[in-house]
Amino acid sequence: MFAVIKTGGKQYKVEVGTVLKVEKLAAEVNSEIEIKEVLMVGEGDNITVGTPFVEGAKVVAVVKEHGKGEKKINFKYNKKTYYRKKGHRQQYTTIEIKSI
Repeated sequence: MFAVIKTGGKQYKVEVGTVLKVEKLAAEVNSEIEIKEVLMVGEGDNITVGTPFVEGAKVVAVVKEHGKGEKKINFKYNKKTYYRKKGHRQQYTTIEIKSI
C-alpha cells in the first residue's frame, strides 16, 4: 500500500517504513504526527485519487530527529567594489511512516 502526501509545499510518495526528510515540523522527537493531506492512496490496481484530498485517509508518522541541511552559499560580485556573501541552512525534520 502506498500514499502520496503533501507537507511543506512538496509531495512525497510513501509506504510503511519509508524514512523522509521534510520541511521542519513543530513536533517533538519520538512523537507521532498525523498527516491528513493525502492526495492519493493505492494498493495494487485499486487507486483512490482525492479532489484535492482523499476523504478519511491519514498517514501516521513518527518524528525521528530535527536538523539542518548543508550550507548553501549565495555570492554576488562586481569587479569595482561590490560583493555580497550570504549563507543559508534549511531546517528539516526526519520522519518514519508508521501506518497508512
